Amino acid sequence: MDGIKAATGMKGYLVQKAVAAKLYYLKNGQGFHHAVYDRLVFAKMKAMLGGKVRLMITGSAPIAGDVLDFLKICFSCHLYEGYGMTETCAGSCTTFADDPQTGIVGGPLMNVKIKLRDIPEMNYLHTNDPPKGEICFWGPGITKGYFKNPEKTAEAFHEDWLLSGDVGQINANGSIKIVDRAKNIFKLSHGEYIAPEKLENVYIKSSFVSQIWIYGDSLRDYIITFIVLDPAPTKKYCVANGIEWNNDDATPVLTNDALRQAVLDDFVKLAAEAKFNSLEKPKQMTLILDPWTVENDMLTPTQKLKRNVAKTKLVADIDRMYAEKPMAPTKK
Repeated sequence: MDGIKAATGMKGYLVQKAVAAKLYYLKNGQGFHHAVYDRLVFAKMKAMLGGKVRLMITGSAPIAGDVLDFLKICFSCHLYEGYGMTETCAGSCTTFADDPQTGIVGGPLMNVKIKLRDIPEMNYLHTNDPPKGEICFWGPGITKGYFKNPEKTAEAFHEDWLLSGDVGQINANGSIKIVDRAKNIFKLSHGEYIAPEKLENVYIKSSFVSQIWIYGDSLRDYIITFIVLDPAPTKKYCVANGIEWNNDDATPVLTNDALRQAVLDDFVKLAAEAKFNSLEKPKQMTLILDPWTVENDMLTPTQKLKRNVAKTKLVADIDRMYAEKPMAPTKK
């Protein structure tokens, strides 16, 4: 996508035209092929994966609808989005190959039944139009419980239905859309509930960001964030803006006010596009270069952030950020 944005002149015009045309075809149910643009523009992209990819599958974590559409037109192949849990033996829902709609996880497979559980405090109710609530699973592939852990098993089930912790919306055609996360929500001092994963899935689209964690608690009135920077675009920004990049000591870069402001302004732009309210925009940040991994105990084996571990390890930075003056976006 960065390469497409950087293209100029006739080449840039052709690429932009090709992307727009194929997205139009895709959204109107005409597939992801184009007789002209596939040869002129997208053949080189297909070649990046060998040129013979027939289908792709994504799961384990949410992916933005515009990214899914972009991948389909770039590689001219079906892209299925699956949804499930380790406790449901993985895949429990999947999208149809030719469904032009993105941002959904399809419908349930034959091995599960799904229902919604009301979450009144978040106004997610089965009586909403369309119905919304916590997704619950039942079926022969669902775990019977956690090994030698009856307490966690009791927490995870309600009347033999497994509680997913995900908030789903049932569309008119029977497809499911994941709209929120109930398990990791927290409340700010105003009483406003924040769903950090929903915010992280938007802010991760910033070119600066490789990994992100949104944090807040009930004694504070705004959220803060930890950002693992993507080194290549960050270094490019620094070089272009006269910020010295030192491979041996990254501290001056990570604390540079201009870089921090650029990241915040990028977040504000993404928040506006996603229609986030003011409480869903972080007011302080800590920039990091060392990635979070399974080896340093920050990620689970399925690459999900261990939020409780992160809170313990980064508590000093949390206290420092809340003690500092909140950041504000650049005034236009």
